[in-house]
Amino acid sequence: MSSGSRRSGFRPDTEAGALRLSIAATVVVSALGIGFGLLSGSFSIVFDGVYSLVDGVMTSVALLVANLIAASTAAGAGGRRLVQRFTMGFWHLEPMVLGVNGLLLTGAAVYAFITAIGVLLSGGRALNFDQAIVYAVLTLSICLGMGLLGLRTNRRLKSDFVALDAKGWLMSGAITASLLVAFVVGVAVEGTELAWISPYIDPTVLALVCLVIIPIPIATIRRALADILLITPADLKAQVDDVARAIVAQYGFVDHRAYVARVGRGRQIELAFIVPAGAPPRPLEDWDRLRDEIGAHIGHDTPDRWLTIVFTTDVEWAD
Repeated sequence: MSSGSRRSGFRPDTEAGALRLSIAATVVVSALGIGFGLLSGSFSIVFDGVYSLVDGVMTSVALLVANLIAASTAAGAGGRRLVQRFTMGFWHLEPMVLGVNGLLLTGAAVYAFITAIGVLLSGGRALNFDQAIVYAVLTLSICLGMGLLGLRTNRRLKSDFVALDAKGWLMSGAITASLLVAFVVGVAVEGTELAWISPYIDPTVLALVCLVIIPIPIATIRRALADILLITPADLKAQVDDVARAIVAQYGFVDHRAYVARVGRGRQIELAFIVPAGAPPRPLEDWDRLRDEIGAHIGHDTPDRWLTIVFTTDVEWAD
């Protein structure tokens, strides 16, 4: 691989490039968190670093899945080999990764909340606020920068992976911002009559922020479960039914059956048209042209659309 292609691998204008850049930034944030956490004696900072590390691992898995999907739908020998081994594609992996990622993010926030409550009940924790503030400022800058970059990039990419990654960065930024506020207030009350609250500031703010961010990944988890369970998306089903009913009326068919599912970025559509028994035979080319017409009406003809159209006189084959 040339140096130019290596540099282009971290460009955020592609899904893979955005995820690679996120992974690199996550490694930096994780190292900062664990290092400064140990130096300052802050469990919250250590947790923030470990949280970033877990998020980075899941982003690496998301990148792997994104590359597999792109490779399996691409032309060339590599894509053909993947299709031969995985004829149904890799779309089913995407909601699995999104669901696990969302659960881990929520679980991490729940764990942080429980930890914060435990620290509060045990009398708080003394910190080196100067080192903690340096960490919080550096990490907050990286988190906000990566989160905003991901949101801006995803306006064009429209990738669930990049969207969840950007959400993860903003969640990390919220946690870090709460820590920064706690550390600044801790420095401000040192040597005053309010110094007794200093050990309680960090866990209190962290607990409040966790309550806010815990629900954030729930929408992603819900959609991932719907994709894994192959729950029929109502909007796609309605669109396909409208197209099929128009074709039935136009060509004098008896009825149709439509089966649709959304699996990650993939759209799986199976259409069966019931043709009147004894209808005049047609050349296969006519049926192929009709399939092309139906596919054009349905739209979204991309490598991520799986469309099957059959014609039969036997209702049992359609059901």
